[in-house]
Amino acid sequence: MIKVLGICASPRNGNSKYLLEEALSSAKQVGQDWGCKVETEYYSIRGKKIGGCIACDYCQTKGVCVLKDDFEELAEKFMEADVVIYSIPVYHMGMPAQLKAFIDRLGNSMYGRCKRYYPNVQLKFAPRGMRTIACITQGLHAFSGQEHTMTQIMNHAMLMGSLYITGDKWQSYIGAGGWTSNDASRDALEKQMREGLYDAEILLNCTRTTARRAVETAIILHNGAKACLKNMEREIVYTPLLERIKARKGE
Repeated sequence: MIKVLGICASPRNGNSKYLLEEALSSAKQVGQDWGCKVETEYYSIRGKKIGGCIACDYCQTKGVCVLKDDFEELAEKFMEADVVIYSIPVYHMGMPAQLKAFIDRLGNSMYGRCKRYYPNVQLKFAPRGMRTIACITQGLHAFSGQEHTMTQIMNHAMLMGSLYITGDKWQSYIGAGGWTSNDASRDALEKQMREGLYDAEILLNCTRTTARRAVETAIILHNGAKACLKNMEREIVYTPLLERIKARKGE
C-alpha cells in the first residue's frame, strides 16, 4: 500500500483545495491502473496554529517540539506518508507563513524525531526519508512567485532525503504552477475550467500528472527496495523506507 498525504497550505477553502482534491483523485487512479492499493488523506492548515521555530533544540533530544500547537499532528502524518503533495497559494512571492513554519520545524526536528521513531537503530545522522514530494502552486497573477515557491519545496524535499517529482513536460518543468487570471474569487479555477479557459486547463492537467508521477515513483521505490532488501538493511540511511514497507506488509 502507498500512503499519500495532501497538504493544503491555504488558510481558506478555495483554489488550492480544488487543485489538491483533483491531485488526490489522480493519485487514487494510479492504484487502480497499477494494481496497488493507494490511500489518500487531505490535510488543511485552515484553522490550524503552527508557530515559528524558536531554535531551542528541545526536539533534538526529545524527538518532539517544545511548542504545543498543531505542528505535531501534521509532522506525524508526514512521517507515515510515502507521498506528500503540497498545494500552495502564492503569498508575497512565496509560501504562506504557516507552511514555512511547519517546514522549518519539521527539518530542524528530524534527527531527534528519527531517534524516537527508530530507537533500535544507532543513528549518527538523520536517515533519508525516501518519500516522493510534489508541489502544486497558484497565484492571482502570472509570474508572481509560483516558481520561487516550487523551488522552496524542491529544496525542502532534498533536505528531507526525498525525491522531488514533477509532472509531464511541456506543461510541467519543476512542478504544477498556474494563476487565476487576476480573479480573486475562491472558485476562480473551478469556474474557469467550466468556461474552458486554456490556462486553467493546463494547470489542472499538470496537477493531475504531477500527482500521478509522484505515486508511480513511490511504487517503483517500494518495489525496488524489496528487490534490494539485503543491501538496504545494511545501510541505516534507508531505515524510513524499510520501516514503512514492513508496516504495510500484508496490506
